[in-house]
Amino acid sequence: MTNQFSGALTSPRQALLSPLAREGKALHALATFFLSVLFLVLPALAARAMEIQSVTSSKGVTAWLVEDYSVPVVAVRFVFGGGSTQDPVGKEGLANLMTGLFDEGAGPLDSEAFQIKLDDAGAEMSFDETRDGIYGSMRMLAEQRDEAFDLLRLAVNEPRFDQAPIDRIRAQVLSGIIANENDPDTVAQNRWARAVYGDHPYSRSDQGTRQSIAAVTQADLEALHKAVFARGGLHVAVVGAIDPETLKKKLDMVFGDLPRDQALAPVADVEPKLAQHIEVNYDLPQTSLQLAWPGVKRKASDFFPAVLMNEILGGGTFTSRLFQEVREKRGLAYSVNSSLVNQDHANALIVTTGTRSDRAAETLAIVRDVAKRLAEDGPTEAELAATKKYLIGAYAISNLDSSSSIAATLVELQIDDLGIDYMQRRAGYINAVTIDQVKAAAKKLLTTEPTIMVVGPPLAGAGKG
Repeated sequence: MTNQFSGALTSPRQALLSPLAREGKALHALATFFLSVLFLVLPALAARAMEIQSVTSSKGVTAWLVEDYSVPVVAVRFVFGGGSTQDPVGKEGLANLMTGLFDEGAGPLDSEAFQIKLDDAGAEMSFDETRDGIYGSMRMLAEQRDEAFDLLRLAVNEPRFDQAPIDRIRAQVLSGIIANENDPDTVAQNRWARAVYGDHPYSRSDQGTRQSIAAVTQADLEALHKAVFARGGLHVAVVGAIDPETLKKKLDMVFGDLPRDQALAPVADVEPKLAQHIEVNYDLPQTSLQLAWPGVKRKASDFFPAVLMNEILGGGTFTSRLFQEVREKRGLAYSVNSSLVNQDHANALIVTTGTRSDRAAETLAIVRDVAKRLAEDGPTEAELAATKKYLIGAYAISNLDSSSSIAATLVELQIDDLGIDYMQRRAGYINAVTIDQVKAAAKKLLTTEPTIMVVGPPLAGAGKG
């Protein structure tokens, strides 16, 4: 659940307008050197400085806690399993609409009164949905945590779903839906999801449609809240200036009176439909390209070999093969990347880039050739060693750079059932991967014919290279 296979495309505005000059190479090399030095130091410091405690309240609510009194702030992150896959047919967009209403009145407080109380408490509250979960976050000043936690309690347990806020938030969502009907990227994402997922809930727009969002009622919102908000589907992480005994009381106050079990509609696993060619034709100076290969489950034995393979292919470094071949050598794109996407019910490896429309066929051919060569030959020993070092070091920078990001990371570790000591074990998993395992992962994932989507002018022969 750490990523969404939603078909997000490289925006045409991000694609390259003209070939890149090569004077950036020295700067990239220097930046990579300094990052590598930092990566050697930061993980060890982070591991020593951060102790994760499992805290369970008297009512059985468990949270992972990192006590940190360096600043007088508490960050809370939690998730209830479910998400937009729980939207009934014809009511698509229900979960998205619901997440916009939790701070629009709860308990005895109407929308205005709730917002005033939230400001007075010096707290920030937000809710959002993904396909597989309803997430909530709160940042508060430690000295005003009683007021902040009480507002969170009201939002979680007693959202009002008053008609006036429903109509206002619905109008905002509808405005976005209408605007997106003429947005090439959104149109393409919807086409992609339908083609790849068929009639699975993952194929539906999280925002819904004009018709579905108009059909949502207060009763629908109340029913979804009742079905999803239960202790059985809950994961919580807290980081900041709060001790375990105080946290136990707050956990009971906020979550302790929720129902024990969720009442979710079952969602089947789905294999993305590959070997397709999708064209979304627009007269644009830039063409966006997206390719999908099979993915790997988070708990699979070859997950870490696949992670390393993906990083070598097109992960977030200046040294990935796609970056070198597409951007550095030929200046075809500003960015090109690959990612392993893991959701509750589907997995995939996705490559995205954008380029000048008159160079799109060339760019697509290069992407496919890079993937083919990696599948046939695997990585070099030097590539694998450098990638291991990068992945071990980058974790702290990407996931542990603030109280909110730490809390978010801890929630995802709980969702994936990786254990409270995963951060200490992670480097060992990566270092244990052999070059033969990475070669096998590349062959397994990249020899399948991918699904390809081209957004821009028609591209003759795309998908045949």
